[in-house]
Amino acid sequence: MGFEPVYVVDGARTPFLKGRNAPGPFTAGDLAVQAGRALLIRQSFAPTDLDEVILGCVSPSPDEVNIGRVVALRLGCGHQVPAWTVMRNCASGMQALDSAIANIQNGRSQLVLAGGVDALSHAPLLYSETMVRWFAEMMQARTIGQKMAGFTRLRPAQLLSPVIGLLKGLTDPVIGLLMGQTAENLAWRFGITREQMDQYSVRSHHRAAAARVDGQFGEIVPLVDAKGTVYGADDGVRPDSNLAALARLKPFFDRKHGRVTPGNSSQITDGAAWLILASQAAVDQWRLTPLGRITDSQWAGLDPAQMGLGPVHAVTPILQRNRLGLADIDLWEINEAFAAQVLGCLAAWESDDYCQAELGLSGAAGSLSQERLNVDGGAIALGHPVGASGARIVLHLLNALRAAEARRGIAAICVGGGQGGAMLVDIGA
Repeated sequence: MGFEPVYVVDGARTPFLKGRNAPGPFTAGDLAVQAGRALLIRQSFAPTDLDEVILGCVSPSPDEVNIGRVVALRLGCGHQVPAWTVMRNCASGMQALDSAIANIQNGRSQLVLAGGVDALSHAPLLYSETMVRWFAEMMQARTIGQKMAGFTRLRPAQLLSPVIGLLKGLTDPVIGLLMGQTAENLAWRFGITREQMDQYSVRSHHRAAAARVDGQFGEIVPLVDAKGTVYGADDGVRPDSNLAALARLKPFFDRKHGRVTPGNSSQITDGAAWLILASQAAVDQWRLTPLGRITDSQWAGLDPAQMGLGPVHAVTPILQRNRLGLADIDLWEINEAFAAQVLGCLAAWESDDYCQAELGLSGAAGSLSQERLNVDGGAIALGHPVGASGARIVLHLLNALRAAEARRGIAAICVGGGQGGAMLVDIGA
């Protein structure tokens, strides 16, 4: 079996705002603060009653390196509440939850604010190494002649060709592949066609649009910028998404033979998500009404070139420990980094060869019904603010289970660098 359950008391997230090739209206700190304030103000306890704050973030601003502490102070948690930042690439928000669980279970904390954030539109532009060395030489120049000689060596291309920090971050330094190229690997390995990817993407948008109309995103709290503009909903959802439009998009990561396009990939996005985790003692002390419980979690590693299959490797041990099959889970949230990646996970579980060779099973694990998977859409429609997504899928899964009057769910996410994370949740009888 898994561990002693930890309760999820409440949660909130910002709207996810699509990056548009320029810095968005909110920094990562702003996003986390606005979501956190809306969440904490409705609690029976004060921010200073928290035992700790843990925030996952992949790309904090240079002036917010330990963004967890910065945000905790801005939220009014006080000097005495420790706060820290975790980073596990795409699963940073889920890692924050898992770190909170560990501290609650070992008795070091009883009540924890944990979540994730990223403002990817604020990812920096960097100078090349050649340009950095030029600056260093100019700083060491002492005479006017030395400085003038330095300027004669400067080429305009050095200034006008910055390194895009986001692309560097989305490239695995060990294997030299962009994350989208690893998705192309899965499409080739499992024979996933371009049409299948696009069909999956259309459904993600349509499900998200329908869920919004039906009020299924109650965890969203509005954002307000410095000019008073209100942002109330995820702005990347396209209710009119269709196969014909997606078919016109060109492959991005393998322009000659590829199948992965911007249309069947997750969006570059800004957003934050928080959950409040509590022990049984904290639930009793503050008379809290939990959304549900996190009853097990698992991390796994695999070939970085196949990183999208991380959910398969993380979920399978949870199922084995809890004596469950794929069909025993009422609802699933698998983060949609790429349509090929989600479809690849489903194909891997259905493959005798893969399950025997990679998971040590006697045969295929079985089929996961897509009617139970990402029922309100996923990151292809909503966006993937890398540090926040692992927290978002756990929070939304709990809310979706309640809406469906179901009990048990699994949230899983692939992680750049060749890892996977998963959590088993239960809202009780």
